[in-house]
Amino acid sequence: MPSSRRKFIKGLTAASALAATQAVAKPIVQVIRPQAPAYIPNLKSVSPNDKIRIATIGMGIQGNYDTRAALRNPDVELVAVADLYQGRLETAKTAFNNPDLFTTRDYREILARKDVDAVLIVTPDHWHDHITIAALKAGKHVYCEKPMVHHINEGKAVIDAWKKSGKTMQVGSQRISSAAFQEAKRMVQAGDIGAINYIESNNDRFNAIGAWNYSIPPDASPKTVDWDRFLGDAPKRPFDAKRFFRWRNYRDYGTGVAGDLFVHLITGVHFVTNSLGPNRIFSSGNLAYWKDGRDVPDVMTSIMDYPKTDQHEAFQMVLRVNFANAGKIQNVTRIIGNEGQIEFSENNLILTKKKLATAPGYGNYDSYFTFTPEVQQEFVKQYDAQYPPETRQAEPAKEVRFEAPKDDDAHARHFGDFFTNVRAGSQGTIEDPVFGFRAAAPVLACNESYFSNKVVYWDPVTMTQKTGPAAPAAKKSTTPAKKPAAAATAKK
Repeated sequence: MPSSRRKFIKGLTAASALAATQAVAKPIVQVIRPQAPAYIPNLKSVSPNDKIRIATIGMGIQGNYDTRAALRNPDVELVAVADLYQGRLETAKTAFNNPDLFTTRDYREILARKDVDAVLIVTPDHWHDHITIAALKAGKHVYCEKPMVHHINEGKAVIDAWKKSGKTMQVGSQRISSAAFQEAKRMVQAGDIGAINYIESNNDRFNAIGAWNYSIPPDASPKTVDWDRFLGDAPKRPFDAKRFFRWRNYRDYGTGVAGDLFVHLITGVHFVTNSLGPNRIFSSGNLAYWKDGRDVPDVMTSIMDYPKTDQHEAFQMVLRVNFANAGKIQNVTRIIGNEGQIEFSENNLILTKKKLATAPGYGNYDSYFTFTPEVQQEFVKQYDAQYPPETRQAEPAKEVRFEAPKDDDAHARHFGDFFTNVRAGSQGTIEDPVFGFRAAAPVLACNESYFSNKVVYWDPVTMTQKTGPAAPAAKKSTTPAKKPAAAATAKK
């Protein structure tokens, strides 16, 4: 996606100085400006004849951005593209300065080419699993856009195909390759914010393009668009240019706000915390503004419970999207622990540390004033004995600002990790299909919860959906129940 859609925070406000318990102190502010990292770490040089030859399947908005990011790596060459709209195939030849670039509407022709080493799969979501599995079976390395699959039951088939193929596969949620995410991971693993207990993120918008109403070319028709191939395993229907060019608005082809936006934060959280995923997901929301025929919500909030593991304590995560926010939009992402918080964007973050004093204090809005004078004196005597003066002063709040290098390019570096592993014959990418599915499954569970109005239970270890915990047995009453005057029928 364009960088403007990749921002966690627009207009990030500075974290406020926090007052310590029983003492107000100015925060200690530290700014970290790391040296610009190598564009692609550990990428060995190769000869001009040893280029990685790529082909992109899906040359829409993200397909173009992904291809350009891939080509910002050395010794990578674009040899073919596939798309279902003829205009994009023609545009690709000029956009990438190659009038002889091979183009096709049929991705299978790409997979049959011996000069293609790796494919970028940047299609609507409902095609991800089909093309990924076919590409792996054809012996191609795969870079697949997020979310990795369209439905939860498709995930393990992709993982199995990847393991059997021996090929490299990377899922494309590139924020985790940014310097800010790397630093956030270091901070969390170092215990800088203590035990995480809550994570929140909102990503609001109020414009048509942000709400996926992308431009439709005037020449869109069954002649210029391969409509039947686009539908694939989706329900059959007559040609509809809106559904083709604005596919994110429809459940048949996309995964809504969860699959487009929530997946980035979930991916980042799993990377930073080493989490395997939540075990309980619930969503609510509605279609509040963009009533243009779409069948996915434009306002959605999801709550996820992450169980305690040997990597982290139990925590809750709350995600929100509002495409109808006509107020002042202040998008923010915060990871909160019991000793501080990290507030961050794709490129920068603010760590605010604060520890409570050992002594709890007394007075002000407290029950102390309700005691009799004699009891107050006894309370103070006991308090002073239990809490000496040094336990009553909290450490000054500490603020650390991390600023990523100006030339930090997470998108290109994400591809760099992919290409490094391709050259090494490794399957160990930063976002392999197991990691990718553990990020995609909660996203898909968000949608299932929303549309079915139920809690979804997930086993993040075995990556399987559960029916939910057994309901506790009701306590027996010692009082005879009164017979109701009339019976009511509950509707589901």
